[in-house]
Amino acid sequence: MFQKVKQFLKEKVATTSSIAFFQKVKQFLREVKIEMKKVTWPTKKETVATTSVVLLTVFIIAFFLGVVDFVLSKGIENLIKF
Repeated sequence: MFQKVKQFLKEKVATTSSIAFFQKVKQFLREVKIEMKKVTWPTKKETVATTSVVLLTVFIIAFFLGVVDFVLSKGIENLIKF
């Protein structure tokens, strides 16, 4: 008798916790939807401008690091030959 009650309670808790989990997920997604409506999205012009700045900065830094790498490697190469 005790085993049956124990099994019943175990199944009940498992079912309840899985239902509670899905209810929490559903509530979370509702809140996400509400928050996404509050977001101010950038215009196409703003997106293009900021993307251009990022790409230009990346290319400048890449060029600088390439020059530094070349100079240092030539310097070390000359030290080894010396």
